[in-house]
Amino acid sequence: MNPFTFSILRVLSDNEFHSGQAIAEALGVSRASVSNALRDADEAGLTIHKIKGRGYRLLDQVQWLERNAILEHLGHQADKFNLEILDTIDSTNSLLLHEADNRLSLRDGLIHVVAAELQTKGRGRRGRQWHSGLGVGLAFSVLWRFQQSASFLSGLSLATGVAIVRALESSGIQGAVLKWPNDVMFNFCKLAGILIELHGDMLGPTVAVIGVGMNLKLSDSVQARIDQGATDIFSISGETPDRNKLLAELLLNIARVLREFEQSGFTPFKEEWVDRHVCEGKAVTLKLPDGSGQEGLVHGVSDSGSLLLQTSLGLRSFSGGEISLRRTA
Repeated sequence: MNPFTFSILRVLSDNEFHSGQAIAEALGVSRASVSNALRDADEAGLTIHKIKGRGYRLLDQVQWLERNAILEHLGHQADKFNLEILDTIDSTNSLLLHEADNRLSLRDGLIHVVAAELQTKGRGRRGRQWHSGLGVGLAFSVLWRFQQSASFLSGLSLATGVAIVRALESSGIQGAVLKWPNDVMFNFCKLAGILIELHGDMLGPTVAVIGVGMNLKLSDSVQARIDQGATDIFSISGETPDRNKLLAELLLNIARVLREFEQSGFTPFKEEWVDRHVCEGKAVTLKLPDGSGQEGLVHGVSDSGSLLLQTSLGLRSFSGGEISLRRTA
């Protein structure tokens, strides 16, 4: 969507009817421009009521991300963050990686965060697309500079998962679990995903860009584009959380975990992660990156975050792949 469409949607954010003429006059454009701009709303997962004689109204009110509100929720930690809120972008991870390439974000000692109202080309693992809509979730990325090499960061996605579940629980959202290596689940449906991309020298330092996508209240149009079991906070709790407050809570917990991780690696989070793993002790099939499969019982993870499987050939360690529960007779 273009910036003009966002301007119209903000006018409609009060959940009242506004005539096309009134919107056009408020924004200094033609009525035809208003009508054309609102055609993009369907692609963003929004439903707009249009009634002759009354005008336009959003079916579901959008709670916009507000930088000042987020900083207020961050409290005394706010001055440690460089926070940027965008209307729309292809990928928050891509933007921060670009900044890392240009070394723009490595000199001020702040935690750089980019969050977007609408992410059009969000990425998941193995080239998958992360589907989202306007106001129905959170999409943000955090840039963190580690002095260590990339090999030290092998368990980072798992530690980030721990941070996300802690943030949900402290926000009163119970029951979320983890699935190796980077999914947050509820009732075996995906609630949030993590994508970590690294930039740096072989021996360090290393810049990690940590992307998080979380479903808050999926619209039917967005749900229809997702090709796997997915859920959202609204389905779990019956309420849509305050997006600004939840984002701040996520950032505080992620920053806390990253500080501990850079000192001690994944080891301090290992036991907590295993306790929260939805597949722990269960029979699974691990689909490996080369397309082959390995069956076994999940037997925890290593200190580096690798999955441990008890197989017919003994206990084996795997650093990559995708697991699914195995059906048993």
